[in-house]
Amino acid sequence: MSFHTIEPAKARLNRSELAVPGSNVQMIEKAAKSSADVVFLDMEDAVAPSDKEQARKNIIEALNDIDWGKKTMSIRINGLDTHYMYRDIVDVVEQAGSRLDLIMIPKVGTASDVYAIDMMVTQIEDAKGYQKRIGFEHIIETALGMQNVHEIASASKRNESLHFGVADYAASTRARTTIIGGVNPDYSVLTDPNEDGSREVHWGDMWHYAISRMVVAARANGLRPVDGPFGDFSDSDGYIAAAKRAAVLGCEGKWAIHPSQITHANEVMSPSISEVDKANRILEAMKIAASEGKGAVSLDGRLIDYASIRQAEVLVEKANQIAEN
Repeated sequence: MSFHTIEPAKARLNRSELAVPGSNVQMIEKAAKSSADVVFLDMEDAVAPSDKEQARKNIIEALNDIDWGKKTMSIRINGLDTHYMYRDIVDVVEQAGSRLDLIMIPKVGTASDVYAIDMMVTQIEDAKGYQKRIGFEHIIETALGMQNVHEIASASKRNESLHFGVADYAASTRARTTIIGGVNPDYSVLTDPNEDGSREVHWGDMWHYAISRMVVAARANGLRPVDGPFGDFSDSDGYIAAAKRAAVLGCEGKWAIHPSQITHANEVMSPSISEVDKANRILEAMKIAASEGKGAVSLDGRLIDYASIRQAEVLVEKANQIAEN
């Protein structure tokens, strides 16, 4: 291991993150009763310019008056390039900061963006005498943000997670797609011709590189990588497949832009009973091996060593988090 120690962000269950427009009071009330781990109340893309001020007021009232239980509460502020952003932070943090856990910062492009928000939040917290520090979630959704993702990930002690914002990222990189998440038939390869001359088409995941790069930046800085939205909320199978791909790459959560997606995210991003059982067996086998002076043993016909312990501990820790929630 490197001599450099990675400090993990505050541990939170982040399997599902429900997006809720701040302009829709009914949806806000329903979100409190959902099974989402994290709820972010949105003042940005889901809110029309004419509704921005009212959405902000709705969110302040909701944070103060609604019983959110054990849910982690976040707000998505407007971008730093808008005149809405400063009032989003000042009004919400001053008037409802005691119930706020996270601030989601959209379209983060540079580490300086993070510094600017950090300065504002720190001054408000100090002025109000808040004991709890609010964490940051960053949406990587522009070419500039992806270029600087490693600097962004290490820009503040408040940083907790990085999110992949696929729609704006596609627009920023001028990707040839109009869907939000999912796959594209043009991103595919052809097999060599079969005997009859036919060729099979294998679709690929055009977002593989972007998500993988974000995951590396997040994990290298102790943050949670979270996959963003999947636009077709009528396509449960497509959502589950996208969540599974993200999980395989290292993401530990995914957005839900519709309540129907929450259950799928929670299931995909939770270790199965069989996985947890195997992890516990690995830990037990390595405990016995250590007592015998061995660094590796065989379990179910496969080699396991100290690296296997670290993998197993991650699964068991996540299972414990879920059980305690």
